Amino acid sequence: MHTFIPRGVCSRQIDVELDGDTIKSVQFTGGCDGNLKAISKLVAGQNVDDIVSMMEGHTCGRRPTSCADQMAQALREAQAEQA
Repeated sequence: MHTFIPRGVCSRQIDVELDGDTIKSVQFTGGCDGNLKAISKLVAGQNVDDIVSMMEGHTCGRRPTSCADQMAQALREAQAEQA
């Protein structure tokens, strides 16, 4: 399990579990509960590279980042830690 502390968003923590290049689970602490639970379900079982390319760079309102963008960073960190 890799723990990531996001910056510039409402969520306070993102826990990522990978199985090789496949996302086993993502869990957000804080933030928009319903939306983040849905994102977690949608990404489970997906390839890290596919999800990162889809989510990286998304913004939230006027913020330069979003929980999805921060999740992409968390996934990259978890992937690097695993290597």
